Amino acid sequence: MAGSSTPWIGSAYLFLQSTCKTIALPALYESSQNKPCVFKALKLALADSTGSVNGVDMLKVHCSHPHLIVQLKFCKQENCRRFLRSYREGVLQKSLQSHLQLSLATTTVPLQVELKAGSEHLDKILKDEDHCLECIYREKPDRLPDEEIRELEEGLKSLMLHQSTNNNVDGKDCSSLKSLPQPHPPQGSSLPTQLTFIFQGQQFDNRTITPDDHQKFAKSVSKKWKQVGRSLQKSCRALRDPAIDNLALEYDREGLYEQAYQMLLRFLQSEGKKATIARLIAALEENGLVSLAEELLGLHSSEECS
Repeated sequence: MAGSSTPWIGSAYLFLQSTCKTIALPALYESSQNKPCVFKALKLALADSTGSVNGVDMLKVHCSHPHLIVQLKFCKQENCRRFLRSYREGVLQKSLQSHLQLSLATTTVPLQVELKAGSEHLDKILKDEDHCLECIYREKPDRLPDEEIRELEEGLKSLMLHQSTNNNVDGKDCSSLKSLPQPHPPQGSSLPTQLTFIFQGQQFDNRTITPDDHQKFAKSVSKKWKQVGRSLQKSCRALRDPAIDNLALEYDREGLYEQAYQMLLRFLQSEGKKATIARLIAALEENGLVSLAEELLGLHSSEECS
């Protein structure tokens, strides 16, 4: 392991494969339209895993059907340790699925993940964290971030800057970023809301959430309203912590129906026309509430993607 005066640098490869036959990650990444969306999802999920946008670097993304292979570089042992724990506990996998779902405006992207460092299959030794760290430390990065990664990084930074400093991004300012659609474009943005979405193999209009949807949700979601709220909070600032816990306390006496109703009301009031049914369906499916999603869409049964 590195001495105290030696920078801790290591490398690993993250293998990603969709378990849904209709979703091919390499094909999505090779598409000029979807590549920025996939890259954004990768970047945000990796940031979630280390607690920092600079916790781990992507050096290159390889397309090797059926896998998308991400070459990672770690510059601090503690960041790598946090990443390994997130990976071992399944947090990274869930975060990747969630961010891909939002960025691609689809209902679910089931993933199979694998982690390698050199010839070591780290999934087999995840319980031995120190051994994993040694394996990653032994593998020094053999490259700098390639030109494509740098361009995608700059495009993402530029978009984030527009979202955080200007609530009304005009078409001219983001003309170079039109290939990076957002699930929740800022108010007044020229970026279009997804018009349709796919759920269980069927296409639906991405309409706004209706009062009837609102009531059905509050009636049926029960104790899982907080989990659904936390899924929605990833793309809704009004639900960011501690908003959901505050709602739980404020409406504790009124019960689960009112707590769920007020949470979704907060989402609707904050997002306006961008509070679409696709975003709610995605949050429901993420939390295993498929039957409620089917009820909102008027379905009775359909085959799940496997």
